[in-house]
Amino acid sequence: MGLGLPLLVAVFAIPSLLERLGSERFGFLALAWGLIGYAGALDLGIGRATTQRVSALRSGENDDQIPDVVATAIRVTSRTGGIGMLLIVVAALAGAYRFVHAATVPVNEIELSMFLLALALPMQSISATYRGVNEAYLNFRGINILRILLGVANFGVPYLVSIYTQKVYWLVATLVFSRFLALMFYRHLAHQCMADGMHVQKGKYVRRHARDLLRFGGWFTVTGVVGPIMVQADRFFVGVLISAAAVTLYVIPYEVAIQASILVGAITTVIFPVITNLLHGSPQEAELEFKRWLGRVAGAMFPLMALLAYSMPFLLHLWVGERITEESILAGQILCAGVFLNAIGSMYFSLLHAQGFVKQTAILHLAELPIYIVLLLALIASYGIVGCAIAWVVRTAIDTAALFWISNRTRHEKVLAP
Repeated sequence: MGLGLPLLVAVFAIPSLLERLGSERFGFLALAWGLIGYAGALDLGIGRATTQRVSALRSGENDDQIPDVVATAIRVTSRTGGIGMLLIVVAALAGAYRFVHAATVPVNEIELSMFLLALALPMQSISATYRGVNEAYLNFRGINILRILLGVANFGVPYLVSIYTQKVYWLVATLVFSRFLALMFYRHLAHQCMADGMHVQKGKYVRRHARDLLRFGGWFTVTGVVGPIMVQADRFFVGVLISAAAVTLYVIPYEVAIQASILVGAITTVIFPVITNLLHGSPQEAELEFKRWLGRVAGAMFPLMALLAYSMPFLLHLWVGERITEESILAGQILCAGVFLNAIGSMYFSLLHAQGFVKQTAILHLAELPIYIVLLLALIASYGIVGCAIAWVVRTAIDTAALFWISNRTRHEKVLAP
Protein backbone atom coordinates (compact mmCIF):
# COMPACT_ATOMS: atom_id res chain seq x y z
CA MET A 1 0.00 0.00 0.00
CA GLY A 2 2.83 2.36 0.83
CA LEU A 3 4.37 1.87 -2.61
CA GLY A 4 1.18 1.52 -4.64
CA LEU A 5 -1.33 4.08 -3.37
CA PRO A 6 0.81 7.15 -4.24
CA LEU A 7 0.86 5.86 -7.84
CA LEU A 8 -2.94 5.90 -7.90
CA VAL A 9 -2.94 9.51 -6.69
CA ALA A 10 -0.47 10.39 -9.45
CA VAL A 11 -2.69 8.77 -12.10
CA PHE A 12 -5.55 11.14 -11.23
CA ALA A 13 -3.59 14.28 -10.30
CA ILE A 14 -1.05 14.52 -13.11
CA PRO A 15 -3.49 15.08 -16.03
CA SER A 16 -5.22 17.87 -14.11
CA LEU A 17 -1.90 19.44 -13.15
CA LEU A 18 -0.73 19.34 -16.75
CA GLU A 19 -3.92 21.02 -17.92
CA ARG A 20 -3.71 23.80 -15.30
CA LEU A 21 0.02 24.51 -15.47
CA GLY A 22 0.79 24.01 -19.13
CA SER A 23 3.67 21.91 -20.45
CA GLU A 24 6.54 24.21 -19.41
CA ARG A 25 5.57 24.79 -15.77
CA PHE A 26 4.58 21.15 -15.39
CA GLY A 27 7.98 20.24 -16.85
CA PHE A 28 9.75 22.24 -14.14
CA LEU A 29 7.58 20.63 -11.47
CA ALA A 30 8.50 17.21 -12.89
CA LEU A 31 12.19 18.17 -12.73
CA ALA A 32 11.69 19.16 -9.09
CA TRP A 33 10.12 15.78 -8.34
CA GLY A 34 13.07 14.08 -10.01
CA LEU A 35 15.71 16.12 -8.17
CA ILE A 36 14.08 15.50 -4.78
CA GLY A 37 13.76 11.81 -5.60
CA TYR A 38 17.43 11.47 -6.52
CA ALA A 39 18.39 13.48 -3.43
CA GLY A 40 17.88 10.29 -1.46
CA ALA A 41 21.19 9.09 -2.94
CA LEU A 42 22.96 11.86 -1.03
CA ASP A 43 22.78 9.76 2.11
CA LEU A 44 25.47 7.56 0.46
CA GLY A 45 23.58 4.43 1.40
CA ILE A 46 23.75 5.30 5.10
CA GLY A 47 20.00 4.67 5.52
CA ARG A 48 20.40 1.10 4.27
CA ALA A 49 23.59 0.67 6.34
CA THR A 50 21.77 1.94 9.44
CA THR A 51 19.01 -0.63 8.94
CA GLN A 52 21.58 -3.42 8.68
CA ARG A 53 23.70 -2.25 11.60
CA VAL A 54 20.82 -1.59 14.03
CA SER A 55 19.06 -4.84 13.05
CA ALA A 56 22.24 -6.78 13.84
CA LEU A 57 22.86 -5.01 17.15
CA ARG A 58 19.30 -5.63 18.36
CA SER A 59 19.98 -9.37 18.50
CA GLY A 60 23.17 -9.22 20.59
CA GLU A 61 24.67 -7.99 23.80
CA ASN A 62 25.98 -4.77 22.21
CA ASP A 63 22.57 -3.21 21.68
CA ASP A 64 23.64 -0.31 23.89
CA GLN A 65 25.64 0.91 20.85
CA ILE A 66 22.45 1.61 18.87
CA PRO A 67 22.04 5.28 19.99
CA ASP A 68 25.67 5.97 18.98
CA VAL A 69 25.15 4.33 15.58
CA VAL A 70 22.03 6.40 14.94
CA ALA A 71 23.67 9.65 16.11
CA THR A 72 26.70 8.94 13.90
CA ALA A 73 24.52 8.19 10.88
CA ILE A 74 22.57 11.43 11.32
CA ARG A 75 25.81 13.44 11.58
CA VAL A 76 27.14 11.91 8.37
CA THR A 77 23.93 12.38 6.37
CA SER A 78 23.55 15.95 7.65
CA ARG A 79 26.94 16.74 6.16
CA THR A 80 26.35 15.00 2.84
CA GLY A 81 22.91 16.58 2.51
CA GLY A 82 24.42 19.98 3.36
CA ILE A 83 27.00 19.54 0.61
CA GLY A 84 24.22 18.75 -1.85
CA MET A 85 22.34 21.87 -0.75
CA LEU A 86 25.41 24.05 -1.31
CA LEU A 87 25.94 22.57 -4.77
CA ILE A 88 22.38 23.45 -5.81
CA VAL A 89 22.76 26.99 -4.41
CA VAL A 90 26.02 27.47 -6.33
CA ALA A 91 24.41 26.09 -9.49
CA ALA A 92 21.49 28.51 -9.10
CA LEU A 93 23.83 31.47 -8.58
CA ALA A 94 25.83 30.40 -11.64
CA GLY A 95 22.66 30.36 -13.74
CA ALA A 96 22.49 26.61 -14.37
CA TYR A 97 18.73 26.89 -14.87
CA ARG A 98 19.40 28.62 -18.21
CA PHE A 99 20.29 25.23 -19.71
CA VAL A 100 16.58 24.34 -19.58
CA HIS A 101 14.83 26.35 -22.27
CA ALA A 102 11.71 28.17 -21.04
CA ALA A 103 9.73 30.60 -23.15
CA THR A 104 6.90 31.44 -20.72
CA VAL A 105 8.40 30.96 -17.23
CA PRO A 106 10.32 34.01 -15.87
CA VAL A 107 13.96 33.49 -14.87
CA ASN A 108 13.48 34.76 -11.31
CA GLU A 109 10.66 32.23 -10.82
CA ILE A 110 12.99 29.35 -11.78
CA GLU A 111 15.90 30.71 -9.72
CA LEU A 112 13.83 31.01 -6.54
CA SER A 113 12.51 27.49 -7.11
CA MET A 114 16.09 26.18 -7.20
CA PHE A 115 16.92 27.86 -3.89
CA LEU A 116 13.84 26.26 -2.34
CA LEU A 117 14.78 22.84 -3.76
CA ALA A 118 18.21 23.17 -2.17
CA LEU A 119 16.53 23.15 1.26
CA ALA A 120 14.89 19.81 0.53
CA LEU A 121 18.15 17.94 -0.11
CA PRO A 122 19.45 17.64 3.47
CA MET A 123 15.89 16.87 4.63
CA GLN A 124 15.69 13.94 2.20
CA SER A 125 19.13 12.69 3.18
CA ILE A 126 18.44 12.71 6.93
CA SER A 127 14.93 11.28 6.42
CA ALA A 128 16.46 8.24 4.70
CA THR A 129 18.48 7.52 7.84
CA TYR A 130 15.52 7.84 10.20
CA ARG A 131 13.52 5.62 7.87
CA GLY A 132 16.34 3.10 8.10
CA VAL A 133 16.03 3.11 11.89
CA ASN A 134 12.28 2.46 11.63
CA GLU A 135 12.90 -0.44 9.23
CA ALA A 136 15.43 -1.95 11.64
CA TYR A 137 12.74 -1.98 14.35
CA LEU A 138 10.20 -3.36 11.81
CA ASN A 139 7.97 -0.31 12.15
CA PHE A 140 6.60 -0.69 8.63
CA ARG A 141 3.10 0.34 9.62
CA GLY A 142 4.28 3.77 10.74
CA ILE A 143 6.62 4.53 7.86
CA ASN A 144 4.17 3.32 5.21
CA ILE A 145 1.31 5.41 6.58
CA LEU A 146 3.73 8.32 6.34
CA ARG A 147 4.81 7.24 2.84
CA ILE A 148 1.16 7.20 1.69
CA LEU A 149 0.54 10.66 3.14
CA LEU A 150 3.74 11.97 1.55
CA GLY A 151 2.74 10.48 -1.81
CA VAL A 152 -0.66 12.15 -1.61
CA ALA A 153 0.97 15.46 -0.68
CA ASN A 154 3.55 15.09 -3.46
CA PHE A 155 0.87 15.19 -6.16
CA GLY A 156 -2.28 16.38 -4.44
CA VAL A 157 -1.03 19.54 -2.70
CA PRO A 158 0.56 21.05 -5.86
CA TYR A 159 -2.79 20.47 -7.57
CA LEU A 160 -4.63 22.39 -4.82
CA VAL A 161 -2.08 25.22 -4.99
CA SER A 162 -2.40 25.34 -8.80
CA ILE A 163 -6.05 26.32 -8.38
CA TYR A 164 -4.89 29.67 -6.96
CA THR A 165 -1.48 30.21 -8.59
CA GLN A 166 0.71 28.67 -11.29
CA LYS A 167 3.97 30.12 -9.96
CA VAL A 168 6.59 27.38 -9.97
CA TYR A 169 8.15 28.44 -6.66
CA TRP A 170 4.82 28.07 -4.81
CA LEU A 171 4.45 24.56 -6.23
CA VAL A 172 8.03 23.69 -5.24
CA ALA A 173 7.45 25.20 -1.78
CA THR A 174 4.73 22.60 -1.16
CA LEU A 175 7.24 19.83 -1.92
CA VAL A 176 9.81 21.30 0.45
CA PHE A 177 7.29 21.78 3.26
CA SER A 178 5.98 18.23 2.91
CA ARG A 179 9.57 16.93 3.14
CA PHE A 180 10.09 18.95 6.32
CA LEU A 181 6.98 17.44 7.89
CA ALA A 182 8.05 13.97 6.75
CA LEU A 183 11.47 14.45 8.37
CA MET A 184 9.86 15.44 11.67
CA PHE A 185 7.56 12.40 11.62
CA TYR A 186 10.33 9.99 10.60
CA ARG A 187 12.43 11.37 13.47
CA HIS A 188 9.57 11.02 15.95
CA LEU A 189 8.84 7.45 14.86
CA ALA A 190 12.53 6.50 15.07
CA HIS A 191 12.89 7.90 18.59
CA GLN A 192 9.68 6.14 19.60
CA CYS A 193 11.05 2.81 18.31
CA MET A 194 14.30 3.31 20.21
CA ALA A 195 12.43 4.19 23.39
CA ASP A 196 10.26 1.08 23.07
CA GLY A 197 13.47 -0.90 22.66
CA MET A 198 14.86 0.62 25.87
CA HIS A 199 17.49 2.59 23.90
CA VAL A 200 16.67 5.96 25.41
CA GLN A 201 20.13 7.37 26.12
CA LYS A 202 21.42 10.14 23.89
CA GLY A 203 23.92 8.88 21.34
CA LYS A 204 27.19 10.46 20.26
CA TYR A 205 29.28 10.51 17.10
CA VAL A 206 31.74 7.60 16.97
CA ARG A 207 34.34 7.53 14.22
CA ARG A 208 34.43 3.72 14.13
CA HIS A 209 30.70 3.57 13.47
CA ALA A 210 31.05 6.23 10.77
CA ARG A 211 33.74 4.19 9.05
CA ASP A 212 31.61 1.02 9.13
CA LEU A 213 28.50 2.83 7.89
CA LEU A 214 30.37 4.55 5.08
CA ARG A 215 32.00 1.30 3.98
CA PHE A 216 28.64 -0.46 3.69
CA GLY A 217 26.87 2.64 2.37
CA GLY A 218 29.60 3.45 -0.13
CA TRP A 219 29.33 0.08 -1.86
CA PHE A 220 25.53 0.30 -1.72
CA THR A 221 25.78 3.72 -3.40
CA VAL A 222 27.65 2.10 -6.29
CA THR A 223 24.65 -0.16 -6.82
CA GLY A 224 22.35 2.84 -6.32
CA VAL A 225 24.12 4.67 -9.18
CA VAL A 226 24.66 1.75 -11.59
CA GLY A 227 21.25 0.14 -10.97
CA PRO A 228 19.11 3.03 -12.31
CA ILE A 229 21.40 3.29 -15.35
CA MET A 230 20.70 -0.34 -16.21
CA VAL A 231 16.98 0.15 -15.55
CA GLN A 232 16.71 3.26 -17.74
CA ALA A 233 19.36 2.58 -20.41
CA ASP A 234 17.11 0.41 -22.57
CA ARG A 235 14.68 3.18 -23.50
CA PHE A 236 17.49 5.63 -24.35
CA PHE A 237 19.12 3.08 -26.66
CA VAL A 238 15.75 2.47 -28.33
CA GLY A 239 15.37 6.22 -28.88
CA VAL A 240 18.86 6.62 -30.34
CA LEU A 241 18.95 3.44 -32.44
CA ILE A 242 15.31 3.40 -33.62
CA SER A 243 13.09 6.42 -32.87
CA ALA A 244 11.21 8.34 -30.19
CA ALA A 245 7.99 6.67 -31.31
CA ALA A 246 9.59 3.27 -30.68
CA VAL A 247 10.36 4.36 -27.11
CA THR A 248 6.62 4.73 -26.49
CA LEU A 249 5.92 1.29 -27.95
CA TYR A 250 8.55 -0.20 -25.62
CA VAL A 251 7.88 1.79 -22.44
CA ILE A 252 4.12 1.13 -22.35
CA PRO A 253 4.40 -2.70 -22.04
CA TYR A 254 7.47 -2.27 -19.83
CA GLU A 255 5.50 -0.18 -17.32
CA VAL A 256 2.66 -2.72 -17.33
CA ALA A 257 5.07 -5.59 -16.59
CA ILE A 258 7.29 -3.81 -14.06
CA GLN A 259 4.44 -2.71 -11.77
CA ALA A 260 4.20 -6.30 -10.49
CA SER A 261 7.58 -5.68 -8.84
CA ILE A 262 5.84 -3.55 -6.18
CA LEU A 263 4.92 -6.77 -4.37
CA VAL A 264 8.51 -8.02 -4.35
CA GLY A 265 9.82 -4.59 -3.35
CA ALA A 266 7.57 -4.61 -0.30
CA ILE A 267 8.66 -8.13 0.69
CA THR A 268 12.40 -7.50 0.29
CA THR A 269 12.16 -4.27 2.27
CA VAL A 270 10.68 -6.20 5.19
CA ILE A 271 12.78 -9.36 4.88
CA PHE A 272 16.10 -7.47 4.90
CA PRO A 273 16.05 -6.35 8.58
CA VAL A 274 14.35 -9.59 9.67
CA ILE A 275 17.05 -11.80 8.14
CA THR A 276 19.80 -9.47 9.39
CA ASN A 277 18.53 -9.79 12.95
CA LEU A 278 18.18 -13.58 12.74
CA LEU A 279 21.62 -14.06 11.19
CA HIS A 280 23.26 -12.55 14.28
CA GLY A 281 21.07 -14.52 16.69
CA SER A 282 19.97 -17.75 15.03
CA PRO A 283 21.61 -18.39 11.61
CA GLN A 284 19.72 -21.64 11.01
CA GLU A 285 16.39 -19.93 11.61
CA ALA A 286 17.49 -17.14 9.25
CA GLU A 287 18.15 -19.68 6.49
CA LEU A 288 14.76 -21.33 7.00
CA GLU A 289 12.99 -17.96 7.02
CA PHE A 290 14.72 -16.91 3.81
CA LYS A 291 13.85 -20.16 2.02
CA ARG A 292 10.25 -19.87 3.20
CA TRP A 293 9.87 -16.37 1.74
CA LEU A 294 11.81 -17.25 -1.41
CA GLY A 295 9.29 -20.02 -2.03
CA ARG A 296 6.39 -17.64 -1.42
CA VAL A 297 7.81 -15.05 -3.82
CA ALA A 298 8.42 -17.64 -6.53
CA GLY A 299 5.01 -19.22 -5.94
CA ALA A 300 3.23 -15.85 -6.19
CA MET A 301 5.22 -14.26 -9.02
CA PHE A 302 5.31 -17.20 -11.46
CA PRO A 303 1.52 -17.51 -11.98
CA LEU A 304 1.12 -13.73 -11.76
CA MET A 305 3.64 -13.06 -14.54
CA ALA A 306 2.33 -15.97 -16.62
CA LEU A 307 -1.19 -14.52 -16.36
CA LEU A 308 0.10 -11.04 -17.17
CA ALA A 309 1.95 -12.32 -20.26
CA TYR A 310 -1.20 -14.12 -21.42
CA SER A 311 -3.33 -11.00 -20.81
CA MET A 312 -0.84 -8.54 -22.32
CA PRO A 313 -2.68 -8.12 -25.68
CA PHE A 314 -5.99 -7.38 -23.94
CA LEU A 315 -4.45 -5.03 -21.33
CA LEU A 316 -2.44 -2.98 -23.83
CA HIS A 317 -5.34 -2.59 -26.27
CA LEU A 318 -7.61 -1.63 -23.35
CA TRP A 319 -5.15 1.00 -22.11
CA VAL A 320 -3.92 2.65 -25.31
CA GLY A 321 -6.25 1.32 -28.01
CA GLU A 322 -5.27 0.31 -31.51
CA ARG A 323 -2.04 2.34 -31.45
CA ILE A 324 -0.25 -0.63 -29.89
CA THR A 325 1.56 -3.08 -32.21
CA GLU A 326 2.14 -6.83 -32.20
CA GLU A 327 5.85 -6.13 -31.68
CA SER A 328 5.04 -4.11 -28.55
CA ILE A 329 2.84 -6.91 -27.18
CA LEU A 330 5.59 -9.50 -27.77
CA ALA A 331 8.14 -7.26 -26.01
CA GLY A 332 5.81 -6.99 -23.01
CA GLN A 333 5.35 -10.75 -22.84
CA ILE A 334 9.11 -11.30 -22.92
CA LEU A 335 9.61 -8.70 -20.18
CA CYS A 336 7.25 -10.66 -17.91
CA ALA A 337 9.84 -13.45 -17.81
CA GLY A 338 12.48 -10.90 -16.81
CA VAL A 339 10.32 -9.50 -14.00
CA PHE A 340 9.94 -13.01 -12.56
CA LEU A 341 13.71 -13.64 -12.68
CA ASN A 342 14.34 -10.22 -11.17
CA ALA A 343 12.01 -11.07 -8.27
CA ILE A 344 14.13 -14.11 -7.40
CA GLY A 345 17.33 -12.10 -7.78
CA SER A 346 15.99 -9.38 -5.48
CA MET A 347 15.58 -11.92 -2.70
CA TYR A 348 19.20 -13.09 -2.97
CA PHE A 349 20.31 -9.45 -3.21
CA SER A 350 18.62 -8.72 0.14
CA LEU A 351 20.10 -11.87 1.69
CA LEU A 352 23.65 -10.91 0.70
CA HIS A 353 23.19 -7.39 2.09
CA ALA A 354 21.81 -8.82 5.32
CA GLN A 355 25.03 -10.83 5.57
CA GLY A 356 27.11 -7.71 4.91
CA PHE A 357 28.27 -8.77 1.43
CA VAL A 358 27.45 -5.43 -0.19
CA LYS A 359 30.82 -5.08 -1.95
CA GLN A 360 30.21 -8.25 -3.94
CA THR A 361 26.84 -7.07 -5.27
CA ALA A 362 28.28 -3.67 -6.23
CA ILE A 363 31.15 -5.25 -8.18
CA LEU A 364 28.69 -7.60 -9.88
CA HIS A 365 26.58 -4.69 -11.12
CA LEU A 366 29.66 -2.83 -12.34
CA ALA A 367 30.64 -5.95 -14.32
CA GLU A 368 27.13 -6.37 -15.73
CA LEU A 369 26.83 -2.84 -17.12
CA PRO A 370 29.17 -3.15 -20.15
CA ILE A 371 27.76 -6.62 -20.95
CA TYR A 372 24.25 -5.19 -20.91
CA ILE A 373 25.19 -2.28 -23.16
CA VAL A 374 26.74 -4.66 -25.73
CA LEU A 375 23.58 -6.80 -25.61
CA LEU A 376 21.37 -3.75 -26.16
CA LEU A 377 23.41 -2.54 -29.14
CA ALA A 378 23.44 -5.96 -30.79
CA LEU A 379 19.87 -7.07 -30.14
CA ILE A 380 18.14 -3.71 -30.80
CA ALA A 381 19.98 -3.46 -34.13
CA SER A 382 18.76 -6.94 -35.09
CA TYR A 383 15.29 -7.22 -33.54
CA GLY A 384 14.14 -3.72 -32.57
CA ILE A 385 12.17 -3.32 -29.33
CA VAL A 386 11.77 -7.11 -29.09
CA GLY A 387 15.56 -7.36 -29.04
CA CYS A 388 15.64 -4.72 -26.31
CA ALA A 389 13.25 -6.82 -24.21
CA ILE A 390 15.39 -9.91 -24.80
CA ALA A 391 18.51 -8.01 -23.68
CA TRP A 392 16.70 -6.93 -20.49
CA VAL A 393 15.68 -10.52 -19.72
CA VAL A 394 19.17 -11.88 -20.41
CA ARG A 395 20.63 -9.27 -18.09
CA THR A 396 18.23 -10.18 -15.28
CA ALA A 397 18.97 -13.88 -15.84
CA ILE A 398 22.72 -13.25 -15.54
CA ASP A 399 22.17 -11.09 -12.46
CA THR A 400 19.94 -13.66 -10.73
CA ALA A 401 22.28 -16.57 -11.53
CA ALA A 402 25.30 -14.61 -10.28
CA LEU A 403 23.54 -13.58 -7.05
CA PHE A 404 22.53 -17.22 -6.46
CA TRP A 405 26.14 -18.36 -7.04
CA ILE A 406 27.59 -15.69 -4.71
CA SER A 407 25.01 -16.58 -2.05
CA ASN A 408 25.93 -20.26 -2.18
CA ARG A 409 29.63 -19.45 -2.15
CA THR A 410 29.30 -17.26 0.95
CA ARG A 411 26.77 -19.51 2.65
CA HIS A 412 29.17 -20.98 5.19
CA GLU A 413 31.35 -17.90 5.56
CA LYS A 414 31.17 -15.85 8.72
CA VAL A 415 28.59 -13.09 8.55
CA LEU A 416 30.44 -9.84 8.02
CA ALA A 417 30.28 -7.07 10.59
CA PRO A 418 27.66 -4.54 9.56
